[in-house]
Amino acid sequence: MPIKILIADDEPNIRDVCMRYLEREGYRVLTAEDGEEALRVWREEAPDLIILDVMMPKISGFQVCEEIRNKHEVPVILLTARGEEGDRIVGLTMGADDYITKPFSPRELVLRVKAILRRLRLAGQPEQFVSPSADGKEEIRFPGLVIHLPSRGVEVNGGRVDLTVKEFELLTLLATHPGQVFSRSQLLNKIWDIEYYGDTTTVTVHIRRLREKIELVPSEPNFIKTVWGIGYKFEGRGAP
Repeated sequence: MPIKILIADDEPNIRDVCMRYLEREGYRVLTAEDGEEALRVWREEAPDLIILDVMMPKISGFQVCEEIRNKHEVPVILLTARGEEGDRIVGLTMGADDYITKPFSPRELVLRVKAILRRLRLAGQPEQFVSPSADGKEEIRFPGLVIHLPSRGVEVNGGRVDLTVKEFELLTLLATHPGQVFSRSQLLNKIWDIEYYGDTTTVTVHIRRLREKIELVPSEPNFIKTVWGIGYKFEGRGAP
């Protein structure tokens, strides 16, 4: 059964070009020309990945992304205007998995789609993402934190927390290398698979959202520490 991808953009040329490139890769492509239609198609067709233009009639791409994220973890790629850093930050905060600035190459879009699907193993690879340092373990345990690798579940102080795909992969990578410092660029390459040409906003936003879910006091984290001027590292001591 082919992977279904929804493209929601009010510009017919963008929809048509993206559709042609994605269909060449064997994907089944659905389209919507505004936010309301995007939500309707999402509910009726349950696509495996969604590409949303930020500026759409009726309902914006931000609102569509937020509505979807309240109910499902389907991957979302946002299309934003070039140079609008605020749009990217808002989108990532709402749970988008990736963003591409307009104008963009359709080939770049295809690469981004493949990278996300590769992470989710929707492209036919049988295993889920697990850090190589997990050494075959099914759980990673620290005081106050348990990561269940097969089910991709996380417990904090005995309660389950819901993480997005990228949040889980970030946490797993850091937790399987306690004490090791990762630069933001390294995390981009390992988790997102694609060079972002120096833009590390994606990592910063995802780390902040991850801390809000697993840290008792996000501004004073016990697990994910900032190494100023470099990046982040994981400490497994948990809350004092």
